[in-house]
Amino acid sequence: MALRRPVALTAAAVLAAEAAGAGWLHWVLGLMVDRQEMSLAGLDPHLMALSTWTGGVLVGAYLLLCAALLLRTGLADRPPGRPSRALLVAAAVVHGVLGALGVGLVGWAAFAAMMLVLGLLVLTLVAYGPRGRTKETRGPDAPEGPEGSGEAPAGPAGPPLTPTAP
Repeated sequence: MALRRPVALTAAAVLAAEAAGAGWLHWVLGLMVDRQEMSLAGLDPHLMALSTWTGGVLVGAYLLLCAALLLRTGLADRPPGRPSRALLVAAAVVHGVLGALGVGLVGWAAFAAMMLVLGLLVLTLVAYGPRGRTKETRGPDAPEGPEGSGEAPAGPAGPPLTPTAP
């Protein structure tokens, strides 16, 4: 597939930009909470600001990790390993859920942005997905499929059905 490298590199750039945007947003929200001098249900404003900043660092670090994995995948043009795939699938699921929530809370532009990132992640995962099992990975005595495709032959799961008289 000729477009998988540019898609992976674009996804890496988009996730890096999203990490910077999420970090900036959490920083501003933390400053607003810290300067309000009001408590929410008895909570300390400084503690809420510190929690917001910590959350921003964690979200930004996760997005940067995913961006680094995508960058490595795109530059090496090799599929990510199993743990890396799990992290990227989790990021895709989070973007899908945030897109569904964002359409009601923020609007259609946020939904479109989340779906763009979701599409880039899914396209990268599918483009670098497994190509099917070959004879070497299935074993030397495994049956061949149609035209030597490496797949097992398709056939009925049991004996043929016979008609019955009423």
